[in-house]
Amino acid sequence: MNRRKTAIFKAGLDTLYFTRAYRALAPFTSGTGIIFTLHNVVPGEAPAFAPNRILTVTPEFLESVVIRVRAAGLDIVSLDEARERLLAGDESRRFACLTFDDGYRDNLDHAYPVLQRQEAPFAIYVTTCMPDGTAEPWWLALEQAIARSEAVEVTVGEGTETLTCGSVEEKYQAYEKVYWRLRGLGEQEKREMARGIAERAGIDMAALIQDLSLTWGEIEWLSGDPLVTIGAHTVSHSALARLSDAEAEYEIAESRRRIGDMIGARPRHLAYPYGDPGSAGPREFTIAARLGFATAVTTRPGVLFPEHGSHLTALPRVSLNGDYQSLRYLDMFLSGAPFALWNGFRRVDAA
Repeated sequence: MNRRKTAIFKAGLDTLYFTRAYRALAPFTSGTGIIFTLHNVVPGEAPAFAPNRILTVTPEFLESVVIRVRAAGLDIVSLDEARERLLAGDESRRFACLTFDDGYRDNLDHAYPVLQRQEAPFAIYVTTCMPDGTAEPWWLALEQAIARSEAVEVTVGEGTETLTCGSVEEKYQAYEKVYWRLRGLGEQEKREMARGIAERAGIDMAALIQDLSLTWGEIEWLSGDPLVTIGAHTVSHSALARLSDAEAEYEIAESRRRIGDMIGARPRHLAYPYGDPGSAGPREFTIAARLGFATAVTTRPGVLFPEHGSHLTALPRVSLNGDYQSLRYLDMFLSGAPFALWNGFRRVDAA
C-alpha cells in the first residue's frame, strides 16, 4: 500500500474510531477469531525513508498487542488449536493467532523473548531459500539501492529509465514506481531486474540474506519449544498464481519436504507468499488441501467466522502493519468492522 492509500485508510479508521461506529458494528463483525500477520520485529524508530516499515513493528508494540488482545477477552492459541475450534464451530470464546512470515532472525532475537515471557503461542512460516542462503529479497535490496543513491536506473522494455531519488519524497516515489513494476513481472524477469538494480548500487544480496535470516539450526531449536509452530512458506517466495500448476505444487510441496528434513517434522500449516488475490487463489487453495495441509493462510484482510471451517486453506489474516502501531487501530481490527466494510460484509472470500 502506497503512502497516499495508507493516509486514506488511516482516515477511514479514524472516522470509525472517533464516531465509535466500530463498537456498534462489533457484535455483527467481530467473528470468532483473528490471525495476525507479522514479519520483522526490530527495536527503535525507522529512518525517514523506510518503505518496508510496513513489515516492521517494535518489541514493545508486540508485547502491548499480546496484553491488549487478552484484555479484550481473546485467547492466543496455536494454529492447530484455531483449526480445531473452527472445525468444532466453537463460538464460546474468541481467539487470536500470531504468525510471522519468511523466517527472519529478528523473530528469534526480539519477538521470541516477548512471546516466551507472555507464554503466547506463535507460528513462523519459513521460506526455505532464506535459511538455505539462496533468497533474493528484492524489495529490501530495492529499498537499500534507493536509500544510498541519487538516481536509479531501471530496465523498460529494450531501454532504460533513470529515476531521480535525491530527496526523501523522490525516493518514495521511485520506490513505489519500481516496486509495483516489479510485482507486475514474471518471477524470472522480476528477479533479473532486481539483481541489476542491486548490482549497480553495490548491494550483495547473498550477504544481505545471511544477515537477515534464521539458520536451520535456529529454526530447529525454535521448533523444540511447544509455543512455536514452524509452517511452510514455499521455496522461493514466488507469487504462486503466476506459476504453472506443476511449479506452484512444487513450491509448496518441496518447502514442506525441505523443512521436514531439516528439523525432523513436516509442517502442517502453509502461508502463501504475498497472499493477495493476484498471488494465491482457488487453484492454490486446492493444491494446499490436496497436499494435506491443516490450514493455509492468505493476506486477504478479514477475521474468522464459523464458515471458515469449510475453507481451511483460504483463511484471511490481518496485518500488524508498522504504519499502524497504535492500540486504537488494534481495537478496531479486533472489532472486525474495517474488514466487514472492506469486504462488503461478505464473511468468506475464497474466490
